[in-house]
Amino acid sequence: MKAEFINPFLESARIVIEQVVQVRPATGTLGIRELTYIEDYIWIHIGMSGQVSGNVIFGLNESVALKMVSAMMGGFMVTELDEMGHSAISELGNMISGNASTILYNQGVRVDITPPKVLKSTEGDVNSAKALTVPLIMDGIGELDIQVLIS
Repeated sequence: MKAEFINPFLESARIVIEQVVQVRPATGTLGIRELTYIEDYIWIHIGMSGQVSGNVIFGLNESVALKMVSAMMGGFMVTELDEMGHSAISELGNMISGNASTILYNQGVRVDITPPKVLKSTEGDVNSAKALTVPLIMDGIGELDIQVLIS
């Protein structure tokens, strides 16, 4: 598993979050850990195929997702992740992954991504796998975990 594959997702996430959420995230510590779904989390799952295949999974606490969606909606306070909230958080994952695939392409790596799938903790089955993971810390909002699994 190569650490350089997570860098385009980090770079893209910082840019997209700063643009749509109006917060400049700080990068936590890179690690390798067992992929686990955490209770009360929302998971945005995006598959990758091409020269690199695997999955990118963005994880965030439901309260963090609500704050991010509220910011994306121009400050309108969102209190539950209804269909519109799921659509917004899904689009956030799509924007980050789309930009990251462009960065990879510019580095000579061709990757196609699947449409995002939003899951709650109880909806996803996880095969035991190790993922490269980095949290993005957003002041006043919380953390977004980026987990990359390359096959």
